[in-house]
Amino acid sequence: MSKGSLACVGTGMMLGAHIGPRARRHIEEADVVFVAVSDPLVELWVQGMNANVHSLQPFYEEGKPRTETYRQMVATMMEEVRAGRRVCGAFYGHPGVFAIVPHKAIAQARQEGYAAIMEAGVSAEDCLYADLGIDPGTFGCQHYEASQFMFYKRRIDPSAYLVLWQIGVAGDRTLARFSTGAAFRQVLVDLLVEEGYPASHEVIAYEAATLAISAPRMERMPLSALPSAHLQLSTTLVLPPAQVLQRNGVVLDRLASLTVGA
Repeated sequence: MSKGSLACVGTGMMLGAHIGPRARRHIEEADVVFVAVSDPLVELWVQGMNANVHSLQPFYEEGKPRTETYRQMVATMMEEVRAGRRVCGAFYGHPGVFAIVPHKAIAQARQEGYAAIMEAGVSAEDCLYADLGIDPGTFGCQHYEASQFMFYKRRIDPSAYLVLWQIGVAGDRTLARFSTGAAFRQVLVDLLVEEGYPASHEVIAYEAATLAISAPRMERMPLSALPSAHLQLSTTLVLPPAQVLQRNGVVLDRLASLTVGA
């Protein structure tokens, strides 16, 4: 029996438009493919590339800790790897961005001596920059998972973009919810106000387009409206800079002196 292997690939955000040739080849040549995508159309599309496709989505259940769901997903893929099969995990977007299972599965496979690789895909972050016209090099860009941002003290720079992911479950401490309500989001709003973002500051609820015939969601609203907004697990909150960049005179003077002496 040949030794098993694992490839975790990204299918991109838009159906059929974002997948790379290397990722496609892994799907086509695998003995078994596991898909973790929320859209049934994407599953059907992957099935067109390989006859042996299995969905990992049924492991998700309301009220079930996601940690247990992730453990079961990794175990399912590793069972096939240990059986000597070429296994491909096809994940929505980029397999390494807000996707715990590919990282854990690859680490487990390598620890056990199996070949395991990750192939990048177009992520929601990539689409966000394009759709909203944001260049992270202009003012800088900070990215946090929304709940983690709430649970831990972070040093935030209001003169840069702030991007909060998985805003629909912000504040969930159980890891078992599919959404949290207005009271949880109000806690987040209060925290952001404390960090220097006025309640009137315009924020953007963003969702990447998944079909060529659909448009991305780019809903602008004041920060104070966030608790009552319609938010999904796939919604990302973007906060444009709330303050201007402050020049660092000390460093600039030191650099100027170096220029003069050069």
